[in-house]
Amino acid sequence: MSFLTAVINSVGDESIQEYLQERVDIILHKIKFMEPVPVICLNLDNQADSVLKQLLEAAGCSVQDDPLQARILIYHQPNTGIPEMMGQVPQLLQKEWPAVEYNKVYLLEDATAAFSDPQSLVDAFEDIAEILYPGYFIFGNEGKTWMSFAV
Repeated sequence: MSFLTAVINSVGDESIQEYLQERVDIILHKIKFMEPVPVICLNLDNQADSVLKQLLEAAGCSVQDDPLQARILIYHQPNTGIPEMMGQVPQLLQKEWPAVEYNKVYLLEDATAAFSDPQSLVDAFEDIAEILYPGYFIFGNEGKTWMSFAV
């Protein structure tokens, strides 16, 4: 049983459990046919951020600790919104990082609250799937809870 299923099973209302599990299952079904994506999640100190590691791995990522090994870079900072990150990220980027070179840099709204609420956790899982697999998942959260950061 995945950690997502365990969190969903903690919901008391069976209909909500089924609804959340269905949302997760749709993503899991599609990504099982895809190659793992090398991803790094950094905070605003350019340190690897492990807060989202379980969600990234569940979404089919190969979580990296070195930006030179990642094709996708996600900036995530607890208690920090996208507008604040937008002002700080440009000076953090290194042009030799593959994610920067191929314009695969994303800002993700603080998702740490997701781990206390099953609904928010599934929402964050959908955001990550939408970032990693554009064209396969469109949940409509780009510009709200995450955004592509054009370098």
